[in-house]
Amino acid sequence: MSDPRRTSMLLAAGSVVSGVLAYVLFALVTRGLGAVAAAPVAVLWTVWALAGAAFTFPLQHWITRCLTAGREDEVRSSASRVGAVVAGAALAAGGLSWIAGARLFQREDAAFPVLVVLVLVGSAAVGVLRGGLAGRGRMAAVAWSLVAENALRCVLVGVLLLAGVHDPVAHGLCLVAGSLVALWPGAWRFEAAAGGRAGSLAFLGGAATAQLLAQGVLTGGAVVLALVGGSPAEVTAMFATLALFRAPYMVVLGTLPQVTHHVTGLVVAGEHRTLRSLARRLAVLGTGTVAVGTVLGLAVGPLLVRGVFGSTVDIGTGVAGVVAAGCALALVSVVLMVGALALDRPGRVAGAWGLAVVAGATVLLVTAVGPVERVAYAFLTAEVVATVLLAAAASSVLRDGRAGRARRVEPR
Repeated sequence: MSDPRRTSMLLAAGSVVSGVLAYVLFALVTRGLGAVAAAPVAVLWTVWALAGAAFTFPLQHWITRCLTAGREDEVRSSASRVGAVVAGAALAAGGLSWIAGARLFQREDAAFPVLVVLVLVGSAAVGVLRGGLAGRGRMAAVAWSLVAENALRCVLVGVLLLAGVHDPVAHGLCLVAGSLVALWPGAWRFEAAAGGRAGSLAFLGGAATAQLLAQGVLTGGAVVLALVGGSPAEVTAMFATLALFRAPYMVVLGTLPQVTHHVTGLVVAGEHRTLRSLARRLAVLGTGTVAVGTVLGLAVGPLLVRGVFGSTVDIGTGVAGVVAAGCALALVSVVLMVGALALDRPGRVAGAWGLAVVAGATVLLVTAVGPVERVAYAFLTAEVVATVLLAAAASSVLRDGRAGRARRVEPR
């Protein structure tokens, strides 16, 4: 068995390299095509990010959990139902994109709506790949898949630019082509069975809803600020500040397959004492992370934002501290979310994020401060509420050792 620390470092490194390649990819597209011509590719990029939340993460987590718990047959027997849902959602998204094509992509043909369909299907395929690899403990392969996906895109875009091809559709196809990494040898072989659990779609629905809401809270600040009257400069500053302090979160995302695999293994084995010990350590680590993040944001946040994004991007010290604290809490909440899902609480997880969004929206509506401060306070409030409710969802299972009895997943 591989060293857990080495595996975590490998996954984190893969996530970092993949993130850097993603920035390189978009820089290549925008510099090669120009801001105007690259606009439809940027919209497709946004669709890809949402598809990752709706399909890649839930499928990855569900399959990892099933394989770790000895329920590989559930994946095979549920494949047709899950595939039908993915196909239906992809076609619906493509249809809506076609209807709104002139606004979304500045063109009315079917090229980009078709790419939307392919992006959603590809994102689901990548989720199956990483779930299968992680469920079998192949974390090094998961790390390599993270890198390979965006490396392939970068290579293809580079080839197009060297060949003088500046068609946005061709560059959009490069984004889709990254999903070909899902054709990893042996990743799609799952044991057959007579029938699967009826709860598979319910679990995936809860996980997808939770992840979409979580991503909306974490990344939507700039859009919300624009809607409540923020100036263009303020919108850019909010986007930049969130992007900067969100960087550690993106690294943690790469390690989540290992978290799912480890926690599910403890649940199956009924190791509720170990789970409670992990929860206490997470509480201590999370408190320290939030404290450090807040101090960092207050002390050097504005300076860091200007240093990374340019002297014209300015954010207040207080807002930087609030945003940094919210991003630090997001690190805690995403780990809690994965843990609660491993403990079979998809409904509680989705409900936690739903209530968090309501709480954040309430603060946004009733707080009598400037628009930038309102958005920052709403973001922090949503993250606080989500963290508290997710911790409560996990602790309700762990209390009195029920993780090993009430919801224990027995191998077949």
